Amino acid sequence: MIKISTLLLCLVCLFSQTSVVAQQQTHNMKYPETRKDTVNDSYFGTRVSDPYRWLENDMSKETADWVKEENAITQAYLEKISFREKIYKRYETIFNYEKYSAPFTEGRYLYYHKNTGLQNQFVVYREPLAGGKAEVFLDPNTFSKDGTTSLGALHFSKDGSMAAYNISEGGSDWQKMLVMNATNKKLEGDTMQDIKFGSAAWKGNDGFFYSTYDRPKEGSFLAGVTDVQKLLYHKLGTSQSADKLIYGGAAQPRRYISAGLTEDERWLVISGANSTYGNELLVLDLTKEHATPVVLVADTKNQHGIVDNDNENFYIQTDRNAPNGKLMVVPIDNPAEENWKVLIPEKPEVLHASSGGKYLFGSYLEDAITKVYQFDRKGQLVREIKLPGPGTAIGFGAKQEEKELYFTFASYTTPPNIYKYEIASGKTTLYKQPALKFDPSVFVSKQVFYTSKDGTKIPMIITHKKDLEMNGNNPCLLYGYGGFGVSLTPSFSTSSMILLENGGIFAVANLRGGGEYGEAWHEQGTKLKKQNVFDDFIAAANYLVTKKYTSREKLALEG
Repeated sequence: MIKISTLLLCLVCLFSQTSVVAQQQTHNMKYPETRKDTVNDSYFGTRVSDPYRWLENDMSKETADWVKEENAITQAYLEKISFREKIYKRYETIFNYEKYSAPFTEGRYLYYHKNTGLQNQFVVYREPLAGGKAEVFLDPNTFSKDGTTSLGALHFSKDGSMAAYNISEGGSDWQKMLVMNATNKKLEGDTMQDIKFGSAAWKGNDGFFYSTYDRPKEGSFLAGVTDVQKLLYHKLGTSQSADKLIYGGAAQPRRYISAGLTEDERWLVISGANSTYGNELLVLDLTKEHATPVVLVADTKNQHGIVDNDNENFYIQTDRNAPNGKLMVVPIDNPAEENWKVLIPEKPEVLHASSGGKYLFGSYLEDAITKVYQFDRKGQLVREIKLPGPGTAIGFGAKQEEKELYFTFASYTTPPNIYKYEIASGKTTLYKQPALKFDPSVFVSKQVFYTSKDGTKIPMIITHKKDLEMNGNNPCLLYGYGGFGVSLTPSFSTSSMILLENGGIFAVANLRGGGEYGEAWHEQGTKLKKQNVFDDFIAAANYLVTKKYTSREKLALEG
């Protein structure tokens, strides 16, 4: 509701008469009184008050009543917007188109996610690789009557005959994991309870590894503290209480633990962390009966992940001494860090490495725009993959024996198109293109760089109609985030299209704190440097006003 509400407030500014009425409504609005408490903390000798901490208690009647009152005044305002129904109808028309994910191969089938247009949840379909009709594999719309139970992670065994999938009820992080025989689409008796930030990593067809926390014993189940995760192994047909602890728990307390198997199922790869950045890295040789995890990286000062492996080497992406990332080749028989060798060196752009068809792919962010390169296993460049234009491309992963892969490309004016890529030849063909009831050719997206308070250059992408006059009188929605290393790259939004069609401007600023320029950019927006995020956002707003894209009165902010 937040995004639509912000959009409506932007569109209110399109018509001066309506704008005056809206301003009068705003002045006459009487907000509910929010109680101020007398909570104070002392941090390094500085006294800090926190008068609204009581609102953090999601179980209290006082908090629930406050939310109801805030919602009531918001709805009362929105209901008086004369063209709200017209916006709703247009949004529904644009949004009502078939949406697909890039397909992926599991066993004898090609799987993909599809939404016919207005379905609450995407449906998982599959088609036989040998040819034949598509069939529904999983339909989350049938999981609950009100459509609020969604499908989370979905993972298959190596031969594709078994699957385990997570479901989230009411949007909760706490999930259940169900096990299905993928051949006949029948559920097994195994259901894992109390899963949080965990998914299945199959070993063969009779069991899998997964991560979870103990259920909080006190206070709110949804808000209870969960800071010690456990990696467990579940054997099909046994009780969850009998699952074997592999890593974590009291012996190795880690806030986050994730795991996956290499494609040959020899290695269980374990990642442990105590914050959202930095992880230790371990491997467990599953071919040895009494093996224990081998530590590849012992500290959590940097990010590390295994991209692929063969009989001799691990291929590991790391940002150790390379904030933008590099790819290392690591001998399996002697994997100590001093034996790691650079395969693909660090570049000025941020790297995301992947693999497919026994090749390696480097996807880079160049000023928040995707560039993709293909390498052989010796690190030699094979080719740059030509993309349809400036935007965001995701995918570029496949199994080692596959000959082709699929990737998705989108921009602020281009809905997600799916392309098939032939790994050996580099040939790219359009696989699926959505049919929308709007004309993207009348819009333009351009990237600008503006100066923040401390002189740092910040990129921002601005989208609007090609013939729009920059007279300082256009409604504009400015979006920013700036946290957790999250990169804001071009993406398609039907709600933004409503604004653009009506002569509005959509601007996205790549604030510090994100990951657009690697870890150094992220760190510039954290801790004692957090003020940079707000300075960057303010400077973006000032730029849009100074350059007459909009005015202070017609600028809306979201973040």
